[in-house]
Amino acid sequence: MSEVRVNNLSNENNTGGPTISGITTFSGTHFFVPPQGNTASRPSSCPPGSLRFNTDSAKLEYYKGDTIGWVEIEASNEEVGDTSEGLGIRGLVFGGYRQGSPANTQTDTIDYHNLTSAGTWIDFGNLFAGRYGTTATSSRTRAIVMGGHSNDRNTIDFVTIASTGDSTNAADLPVDHRYGAAFSNGTRGCVAGSYYPAQINNISFTDIATLGDAQDFGDLTVKGGIMKAANSTTRGIIGGRYEGPAPNLTMDYVTISSRGNAVDFGDTLPSTGQSGGACSNAIRGLWSGSYSNVIGFITMATLGDMIDFGDNFTSRGHRPACSSSTRGVWCGGRNSSSPYPSETDVDAVEIATTGNGRDFGDLTQGRHAGGATSNGHGGL
Repeated sequence: MSEVRVNNLSNENNTGGPTISGITTFSGTHFFVPPQGNTASRPSSCPPGSLRFNTDSAKLEYYKGDTIGWVEIEASNEEVGDTSEGLGIRGLVFGGYRQGSPANTQTDTIDYHNLTSAGTWIDFGNLFAGRYGTTATSSRTRAIVMGGHSNDRNTIDFVTIASTGDSTNAADLPVDHRYGAAFSNGTRGCVAGSYYPAQINNISFTDIATLGDAQDFGDLTVKGGIMKAANSTTRGIIGGRYEGPAPNLTMDYVTISSRGNAVDFGDTLPSTGQSGGACSNAIRGLWSGSYSNVIGFITMATLGDMIDFGDNFTSRGHRPACSSSTRGVWCGGRNSSSPYPSETDVDAVEIATTGNGRDFGDLTQGRHAGGATSNGHGGL
């Protein structure tokens, strides 16, 4: 067996490393260091299979092709989630409004389900106060519920995702956020916009682990509400809104770790522009549920307009969404046909590919306009 020991290898033009063909074996008890850089420094075009380490997400990623781009390498069983708890990737749905039998009323119900497989969701507990038009986000261990329509509309509740039980009221928002959009990087939780009693452009934030009263983060480019957000570990993207008297297709983005005003990202699809739900892995953000079954997606690291992804299994409005690193899930929603009952349907898609949704189970009760999150969204 031949052995060559050198400190550095380059090609004949000194423009990079050499091309190694054939079967190559790296042996020894040490390590191999791939190229590394942040999300912004990703090469825009390279051979499929190219490998690098992303210093923003602290994960290896590979180039899958021009239409998909860079994809993070996940554990072989991504649904294991937090192995110290052994709970898997849990999706949670908080509150909402029940239209139809047995009565038209807001609800305080919290449901949960392991996003590994389809099935009927399970009762988790109850919110501190029933509400609808609320929104939720999370870290790996804690989910927070912010704002909404109720007497406690400017509150922040939390639950520990690994256990079941009622939420705890922990802090307050600086302004009312009703039908706002929530997102997080796992450390900082943010909520943007409001629909009622007036549309606003405020963005508020809190630290998910300590949960003091929320503070001002900055402003959206356009005021509005009835919108949802997706996030990576670095960016929050707020998509679509109702800017009375009509929908507004604007998408904004912020860098979650840095306070400041939002910047224009692009436009949503017209059929996903308001009252839908959004979810994401570390690469893609998906929107659906604006009284339409159309799903649109963006690549969160690249500014631009939303692209058609496919069609959801059902057509609903005001349906919250959550996700694992591979799967997007839309929960419940309001039927678009009179008398507009709230439904239990849950739909799912595989985020890395385009295509239509499938039936993924049912909530414990029909409801719409609640909040949803998981312990595996956005690259957590």
